Amino acid sequence: VRVKGVPNGGMAQFQEVMRQQLETSMHAELEKLLDTVSRKDFDGFKKLFHRFLQVKGPSVDWPKIHRPPEDSIQPYDKIAARPLPDSLADSLNKLVVVKLNGGLGTSMGCKGPKSLISVRNENTFLDLTVQQIEVPVLNMLLECHKQVPPVLCPRYPRINKESLLPVATDIGMTGENADVWYPPGHGDIYASFYNSGLLDQLITEGKEYIFVSNIDNLGATVDLNILHHLVSQPNGKRCEFIMEVTDKTRADVKGGTLIQYDNKLRLLEIAQVPKAHVDEFKSVTKFKIFNTNNLWISLGAIKRLQEQNAMDMEIIVNPKTLDGGQNVIQLETAVGAAIKSFDNALGINVPRSRFLPVKTVSDLLLVMSNLYSLEAGSLTMSQKREFPTTPHVKLGSSFTKVQEYQTRFESIPDMLELDHLTVSGDVTFGKQVSLKGTVIIIANHGDRIDIPAGTILENKIVSGNLRILDH
Repeated sequence: VRVKGVPNGGMAQFQEVMRQQLETSMHAELEKLLDTVSRKDFDGFKKLFHRFLQVKGPSVDWPKIHRPPEDSIQPYDKIAARPLPDSLADSLNKLVVVKLNGGLGTSMGCKGPKSLISVRNENTFLDLTVQQIEVPVLNMLLECHKQVPPVLCPRYPRINKESLLPVATDIGMTGENADVWYPPGHGDIYASFYNSGLLDQLITEGKEYIFVSNIDNLGATVDLNILHHLVSQPNGKRCEFIMEVTDKTRADVKGGTLIQYDNKLRLLEIAQVPKAHVDEFKSVTKFKIFNTNNLWISLGAIKRLQEQNAMDMEIIVNPKTLDGGQNVIQLETAVGAAIKSFDNALGINVPRSRFLPVKTVSDLLLVMSNLYSLEAGSLTMSQKREFPTTPHVKLGSSFTKVQEYQTRFESIPDMLELDHLTVSGDVTFGKQVSLKGTVIIIANHGDRIDIPAGTILENKIVSGNLRILDH
């Protein structure tokens, strides 16, 4: 078979011609859309799409994966054993804190940025962040906190899975175009800082490092021991990138892990793992730690890598289905994936207390309860709890959205002695309820259970129908 435009060189040339045609078609469609969207945004997307077309097969060769050398992941206790100097204020002046908003809180039924959800005493995630720290805070989201300047993420077009062309028909974000654009993942932080001029501004102001973390990780506070470790290294051996990792449990089997690959420390995500090795990746014995996404990164190194076009991050192909049923993909990158591009990169195995994420309403119930004490914006496990482990909480579909969850609790129950809580169906809680041990509450379809005010449930299963009516 002879394909027009393809010499007799065979399939490799044919695939290259197809790739070039796809790229040309994509550029033409983007030019049609280009109006008020930043050209830099589209240039960034073009580069991402070009790399996407270049990738063939899995991004990792499994036999080349090795455990990191022992000295490449330091125990936190070793870092914290060094005494802190009196001049630590000088080090803090070199630091900028960046909070990744991550998403729009859709998994919790929110339409706005997750950072604006109330967590404790009507304080939002962002309020707590501002209370925690006194160094400059930057917030990668679309709405601004009164004390925190935002860094606006670009928007990229979702791609039709079949045609590999943009789904968007114009640059609008309402009506039919409401869900055809997406933020490109937090790996865009490097380009956003560089293209906006913010990177040069921070370096001019004497800033040397950024501490990056997810806004919904309430354990991600500025750690003075890690900061001191960074700034006290000799100039020639300065660590340009620190990733905080922590011990993996059964609940963390999908979390990215650090590996040694081609003599570089590298982040391995589950999406990059060949199907035949997924169970091995999830093993708690082989891959014992996972990435908390608490990252300490050199601003000077970011500038160097951006100028050299040497920031290397694997592309995450995220499949989605739009409301109308259309299958699309969105191309993303992850901030931690760039670790292999930096010199003298290091992992630090931190205590679990530095990873306290709020991804679901079940997580929200835990951090709102008396299990945790709030001081200066930081949550710590209450000293009144006998065991330092966190209870396992599973709230059913009736609690999925924050608004529904809030109407089902007149007040947050006492959970100091709780080990396990499962709630399913139409269940509400009165004031001052106390939950201890293992508590399972199941309201079958059509039933409703109202837990009366002041109830103490200890190692109980509650089912059936229990209504409390006003009179």
